[in-house]
Amino acid sequence: MTEAFRPQFPEAASPTERPVPHRGHARFGSDAVADTLRDLDIPYIALNPGASFRGFHDSLVNHLGNEQPQMLLCLHEEHAVAVAHGYAKVTGKAMAVAVHSNVGLFHATMAIFNAWCDRMPMLVIGATGPVDAAKRRPWIDWIHTARDQGAIVRHYVKWDDQPSSPAAARESLLRALWIAETLPAGPTYVNLDAGMQEAPLGEPLPPLDARRMLPTVSYAPGGDDVRALAARLKGAERPVILVGRVSRSEKAWAERIALAEATGARVLTDLKVGAGFPTDHPLSLAAPGIFPIPAAQEAIREADLVLSLDWVALQGVLPASPDPRPAIVHVSLDHHIHNGWSMDHQALTPIDQFIAADPDRLVGALCELLAPGPLAPYEPVAAPPIAVPRDAVSPLGVPDLACQLKRAVGDRPVSLLHLPLSWDGAFWPFRSPLDFLGSDGGGGIGGGPGISVGAALALRGSGRLPVAICGDGDFLMGVTALWTAVHYRIPLLVVVANNRSFYNDEVHQERVARMRERPVENKWIGQRMSDPEIDLAGMARAQGATGFGPVESRAAMDEAFAEAIAVVEAGGVAVVDVRVEPGYTPAMAGALTRETAGGQA
Repeated sequence: MTEAFRPQFPEAASPTERPVPHRGHARFGSDAVADTLRDLDIPYIALNPGASFRGFHDSLVNHLGNEQPQMLLCLHEEHAVAVAHGYAKVTGKAMAVAVHSNVGLFHATMAIFNAWCDRMPMLVIGATGPVDAAKRRPWIDWIHTARDQGAIVRHYVKWDDQPSSPAAARESLLRALWIAETLPAGPTYVNLDAGMQEAPLGEPLPPLDARRMLPTVSYAPGGDDVRALAARLKGAERPVILVGRVSRSEKAWAERIALAEATGARVLTDLKVGAGFPTDHPLSLAAPGIFPIPAAQEAIREADLVLSLDWVALQGVLPASPDPRPAIVHVSLDHHIHNGWSMDHQALTPIDQFIAADPDRLVGALCELLAPGPLAPYEPVAAPPIAVPRDAVSPLGVPDLACQLKRAVGDRPVSLLHLPLSWDGAFWPFRSPLDFLGSDGGGGIGGGPGISVGAALALRGSGRLPVAICGDGDFLMGVTALWTAVHYRIPLLVVVANNRSFYNDEVHQERVARMRERPVENKWIGQRMSDPEIDLAGMARAQGATGFGPVESRAAMDEAFAEAIAVVEAGGVAVVDVRVEPGYTPAMAGALTRETAGGQA
């Protein structure tokens, strides 16, 4: 992806955590591995320590010294992977992650699956006890050795390998990074034999120009495809463009605007992925959501051409039996990594023209034919005010949180790094590809804090205010990821929409109770987090962050947001616990709608 930030290296909280400068020839197998990461220009490696890669750890510290990659200590392997996931959301580039043996990889699996579903690149480096059984210590090396460790994640990584020599490890890392960053992007896994890491290097590896081993794979569309699609768009009276997985490139963002304006196409975006089109543009069809609102589906029903730019779930947005059926053009490379284990590839849908190309390259080619010339500024459509109670005693809701946070940030450029299910896409206009970075990918709770730390790391020095809005369940499962942000001076504002419940499941329990004619009043049992109340601000302070709350009034929320923003602008991490009332949300309402149509949310 283009125009990626080159982030600054953060400083650790303790100046003593700076390795003594040392640089010599590679003497051990793991030194060659560390050299390879440096030569690949990988800036960071997130990890939770493990004895299975103790040789590699020593090489990072005592062989590379102050050279990159910089180590980022995390308190859980799942957080380490999530940090790399968030970093990739901003930059489009892979960070490295190290996980300990089979047990660390088991911890990391949820976050790897999130990155897989989100199509984000990362290089996960694992380790196993000595493959040579004669070199294993009793007990621990045996339980931490697996004959085929990559099998744990093989179904949701793009490629994995277990090299048996330093030369093979170097080639494996080169291939893994190349595959991870080639579209469709995704995680890769390289497992290092502990014996290989710690064995002396017989002779230096021959020099290698690492970047020549990673050729650029250009997925430009064919000329015939572009001309045929341009003709379809010129002839369409009611075209609709669905903007799905696209890059954070400002150039590609401007080209999507130009294409829509040149063709008069209405545009729909999605909260499952990062911002792809300005939501206050006159051609924006509807506010983005996890599930499309009825107004958007009505427009799609009436369309005569639907152009999908790698939309994540076409079946979820297209009419079940359109009449007359619009012509459907789908631009995607995602079929390259579909497999028979994960159903994240979604259902087959009718398509009239399929173009296997990078959606950014396709739109750029269309603009050369249909929209030459400079792009004029558009007149933003004023969003209706967020409906919130005017009195001071009504319970707080997520709309209150959105309204007051928006007022607190004012004209500052903001990147929303994460949003809860209770968020309505109409709350906040997206006017830049970095205004919103998308969801966690795999729908697993607990990824939000770690992903947000990684995204905030990539945004450090960009001038943007990094804001993550998490549900309380997501925050509780991932809160210790914030320690890494505090330790390495990564500014971040986390706002917790705290309804003291796993409320999405309350909605499902209510639905089941109604279908079975059972008491709806029991829906909260096994869902509510009360008696005792959990001190979320206290948990934030335990990680070294500045905690505010619980906030239970509008006046207190204004005060907390102002103070928290000041903390972040001074380089700190702030968490604001806002007590909101549980209630139905756009995402949950959409889930129930899909459920009644025969699907599940």
